[in-house]
Amino acid sequence: MPRVEKVGEVFRCEVCGNVVEVKEVGGGELVCCGQPMVKVEEAPKRRRQCRRKASA
Repeated sequence: MPRVEKVGEVFRCEVCGNVVEVKEVGGGELVCCGQPMVKVEEAPKRRRQCRRKASA
């Protein structure tokens, strides 16, 4: 069972879909709907492309 280890980790409830991001580490395990929440692996973040108008 995954435990809370660092700020920024994301957990999801497999029952209701609730999502939680850790803001303060206090140890222990997150529980929702009576079941331990599942740690979500971070997906790669998309970069925004800067679109500039060409100067004439």
